[in-house]
Amino acid sequence: MSTLLLLLSGGLVIGVLLAVLGAGGSILLLPLLVSGAGLSAKEAVPLSLLVVTLLALGNVGPYIRRGQVAVRPALILGVPALAGAWIGGSLVKAGLIPEAVQLGVFTVAALVASWLLTRPSRPAQSGSPQALAAQGVLVGLLTGIAGVGGGFAIVPALVLLAGLPMHLASGTSLLLISTNSLVALLALGHWPAASLALMLPLLAGGALGAVLGQRLAQHLSERRLRVGFAGLLIGSALLTGFEALHRQNYGPVGPSTTIHRSAQPVAGAVGPVRQSSQGRRGTIAGVAVR
Repeated sequence: MSTLLLLLSGGLVIGVLLAVLGAGGSILLLPLLVSGAGLSAKEAVPLSLLVVTLLALGNVGPYIRRGQVAVRPALILGVPALAGAWIGGSLVKAGLIPEAVQLGVFTVAALVASWLLTRPSRPAQSGSPQALAAQGVLVGLLTGIAGVGGGFAIVPALVLLAGLPMHLASGTSLLLISTNSLVALLALGHWPAASLALMLPLLAGGALGAVLGQRLAQHLSERRLRVGFAGLLIGSALLTGFEALHRQNYGPVGPSTTIHRSAQPVAGAVGPVRQSSQGRRGTIAGVAVR
């Protein structure tokens, strides 16, 4: 499968997920850019945040028109999340969070969120705004550190702590994702100029997926949405965890990456040869990949 087709297909699925669940964009996008396109976390994180911001803004309109946005929970969760996103993005910008840690944090958070979402539903307690605000800080940190919009953590928080039904939680999540991702992108201070060409097929596929997802969103049951979302979390967590272990041992060599001719193994050497980041360079849709 060519990289262009991979990105178009990935954008289509991401658009559907954002429209239906109000989450799932970065859950698939980050592994897609890291494992599929072979980008480093430094390149993939800001590009992921930018694409998810645009797709979330494109999907939130129908939810607002249907009145499926909860303002009070959005403020209680959203304001602390913005602070957390700025802190997380600043830590990454300062070089305090290694790439393996970024991917590992993403993996653990996705698995925990899937477990929480599959637990039996409970009525939300009226005295839980503090818990919701604390969850907001964690969501923001995840956004800044792992480059995710945070929907995979926002939706379970709104369902489990605020007691919102999935459709209302999805609309509220889209609103928070767009602002949260934008703040994290500003905190990173790194514009993904070298990878912007990859954004076009992602947005094209995402726009088509949004149209399809909006038509499906009103016809899916609460139970199917929760189970489907939990399955998505588990799959993405396993994929990203595997990638984190692989890069820890061999470095970020993706399927579309070619090894520079000067980086050849020494004659007689046995076993895998670890390539430095200076010795790996390829192109994806005309974009240089290191």
